[in-house]
Amino acid sequence: MTIRLRPHHLLCVLTYVGKGYSAAFTANYDAIAARIGDGEDLLIVAGPDDICTPLLHDADPHCHRDSVIERDRLALRDLGELLPTPPRVGDTVVLDPAVLKQMREAFTTGRTRAACVGCEWHGLCTSISARGYAGVVIPSA
Repeated sequence: MTIRLRPHHLLCVLTYVGKGYSAAFTANYDAIAARIGDGEDLLIVAGPDDICTPLLHDADPHCHRDSVIERDRLALRDLGELLPTPPRVGDTVVLDPAVLKQMREAFTTGRTRAACVGCEWHGLCTSISARGYAGVVIPSA
């Protein structure tokens, strides 16, 4: 199978430690993170993805907001400048240990953090990267 992932979630998975919007959201994210850790392919999609699924039943899910769409645009731009093959919507990628390490190094230095500005999880993700990614669900090695 393939995991559908929106662009800014390529950054979110770097610091995921099992915290989320709700118990259902976290349980879903845990399952997806396990699949990513096992090397499952990721299909880059526009708009809500497999991580968003538990939130789509809300009256006004933030997954459709312009600010989230802008996060996706910024994440693609920054990752495109980092990775040898710039990711685009419709591409399939695998976050192998080497790619995860490279992405985490760039995240820690702020090189790929433009998409994070204004995100409610910014502080948590910053502290996780500052601690060397201790406790993340998807390890680099």
